[in-house]
Amino acid sequence: MQEKNMNGKRAILSSLIILFGMTAQAQHVTWPHQLGENERNYVERIGFAPPTVRGIETPPPFDSLRTAAEWEEVEALTISWTSFPCIQKQIVAASKEECTVLIFAEDIDEVESYLTGSVCGGAMDLENVQIVPAEYNSIWIRDYGANTVYGSWDDDRVLVDWMYNRPRPDDDAIPDLLGETMGIEVYSTTASPNDLMNTGGNWMSDGFGTAFASELILEENDGGSTWWTDFPDHSEAEVDQIIADFHGVNTYIKMPTLPYDGIHHIDMHMKLLDESTLLVAEYPMGVADGPQINANMEYVLSNFTTRWGTPFNVIRIPSPPEQGWGYPDQNGWYLTYTNSVFVNNTILLPTYYTQYDTTAIRIYEEVLPGYEIVGIDCDNSGSAIISLSGAIHCITHTVGIEDPLMISHLPLPDTEDDQNDYIVEAYLSHRSGVAEAMLHWKEETSPDWNNATMAPVDDEGNWSASIPAQPQGTTIVYFVEATANSGKNGTRPMPAPEGWWSFDIIDPTAQINGLSGEIRFEVFPNPANAITCIPIEFLHTTEGTLELYNAWGKLSETIHSGTFPSGESKYFFNAEPLAPGPYVLMLRTEDGGHWTRNLIIQ
Repeated sequence: MQEKNMNGKRAILSSLIILFGMTAQAQHVTWPHQLGENERNYVERIGFAPPTVRGIETPPPFDSLRTAAEWEEVEALTISWTSFPCIQKQIVAASKEECTVLIFAEDIDEVESYLTGSVCGGAMDLENVQIVPAEYNSIWIRDYGANTVYGSWDDDRVLVDWMYNRPRPDDDAIPDLLGETMGIEVYSTTASPNDLMNTGGNWMSDGFGTAFASELILEENDGGSTWWTDFPDHSEAEVDQIIADFHGVNTYIKMPTLPYDGIHHIDMHMKLLDESTLLVAEYPMGVADGPQINANMEYVLSNFTTRWGTPFNVIRIPSPPEQGWGYPDQNGWYLTYTNSVFVNNTILLPTYYTQYDTTAIRIYEEVLPGYEIVGIDCDNSGSAIISLSGAIHCITHTVGIEDPLMISHLPLPDTEDDQNDYIVEAYLSHRSGVAEAMLHWKEETSPDWNNATMAPVDDEGNWSASIPAQPQGTTIVYFVEATANSGKNGTRPMPAPEGWWSFDIIDPTAQINGLSGEIRFEVFPNPANAITCIPIEFLHTTEGTLELYNAWGKLSETIHSGTFPSGESKYFFNAEPLAPGPYVLMLRTEDGGHWTRNLIIQ
């Protein structure tokens, strides 16, 4: 991509705001993600009246509430047509092949003309596209849209909406229109004692009762006030209870806000890829929000586990600096690759420029094989939506399928075991019951799949089957297929057989880069001042020690002594009581190998 005109690019944001201020009720021009001085002046001049109709203001009357995860099957993707038509046309083109696309639009003819016209990718048909007349204030439908919740675990679909943290009454009413359009009841946290302010960009669910947020959820429900509203007044326990009553969430993980992310929405720096995997933004050491993100991850890893009781797998993805300006701590825009969205077998990914885009796409393809990764430029000189502090996830929302077929599995780790079968367990659930399930597996390079019938192992929905023991040096790929009593069929990963999970049967004698027992040995955050995480990955099980030494070579702490299992393990120590200064982490193994990592304690 050619270098941009920096002054012209910087003018986009101010031009949009000025244009909105001049056009009064011109809904097709969006407000920025953040509340700015121009919007405040506009609201104080025009006035603000919250919507009066806000759905059902009591908790859903069901016993087994479950909030859908983003990677589950979706029936519809929603957008509000404003300001960035080329970006939105690309979203529609990719998504309508996977589900219905609902477009809220002030001018239906304008939208139809743009979609079927020759600009921005050429003409498209409107199959699977439904344009709904609506009034709205901005493009940020992720924040003011409603979330899919199942009242009876995998049945009785409803929508749940919160109080919106912006003085944008038309945006705030969109969930009611969505519910009316799709025939789904909408429940809202808009009346005491269940009044709760929240935004969709600051919400992620694993589909099994765990959700993530920044501490913005506490700050905007602490009884304080802003120039336009008074916040609800709740303790953290009360916030948790409202979330449990409306969403079925029993573990609500809240992390400190980031100093350079002005909107404090977690979708700008992390994403749940599945029940056990967190994709997390990475910055160079000490840059921008890198230290706080690392500290947040160590807090999560130290205090919370997946639904199986295992540590979360953290995948890091580099966040790019803005060309010509730098990272957010250098006045650069908040470029993010975690602000992506699942649309069944497709992932819509914000892109910026080639140097970083290629790395981001490779990471997504490696972690989520089989998904079609569709890159959409969010930093184009004529359409730089990232200048308004948001990207693809921020301007889309989804509605889960009415009858989900749930398939949940903790991927098998790498192993040295070439003698015993590999047990694959999966949780399966459908409102009609599960009729049968199959495990499909093969050696990675083989053209043919092997099939094993799965059998229920308990009354809780868990099924299992085995993969026979394989020789060391083999890579196995596999997926699970299930059929409900109703006839509905599904796979996990969803794009199977193009998508799959994999594990290696490791040969401990294999030479990698000329070294036996090659490892991965890291530490974060660095500098450290509290709980510090040390991920270590061995190709084979070994004995050894992990120790911390100060600058004078004195042993400060033995972090681990004994067995290091094959695969990745995480070790922790508390840096808070240690004197500030330089330290060295030393990892020694029984075969004489040793590795070191420098660490600064503040």
